[in-house]
Amino acid sequence: MIVFDANLLIYAYDSGWSRHVEARAWVEGTFSGVEPIGLPWQAICAFLRLMTNRRLPGSRLSLAQGVEIVDGWMAQPNVRVLVPGEQHWPVLRRMVVEGQASGSIVSDAEIAALTMEYGGVLYTADRDFARFPGLRWKNPLE
Repeated sequence: MIVFDANLLIYAYDSGWSRHVEARAWVEGTFSGVEPIGLPWQAICAFLRLMTNRRLPGSRLSLAQGVEIVDGWMAQPNVRVLVPGEQHWPVLRRMVVEGQASGSIVSDAEIAALTMEYGGVLYTADRDFARFPGLRWKNPLE
């Protein structure tokens, strides 16, 4: 399962980002493929929070545009939203403690824990995920 971090989703829709075209091609190709895709709620909400915030630099979306994009993702037959399972706390606890995740990195620990619970590979451009033991992750833009 391919698990998305928010940064790749944002880069794919922010035309002001230097590698937007490459990110957009990868994201669209992945969503139109057949491999299972996992979307954490954290990634979906971060996409909407940042891409609809007109105070941030770069190209932003209207709320209607953002919701329409997320609706399109959710309509794909290979997409599922990842929610914590019964073993979430032990896995998350391990990611927080062993990954020394505090402050804003706790959100990354939760995405790492969800990815591991579902046996997925996290796709991200954020090297901070290297701190989490046992997490399989890749940067598709490298």
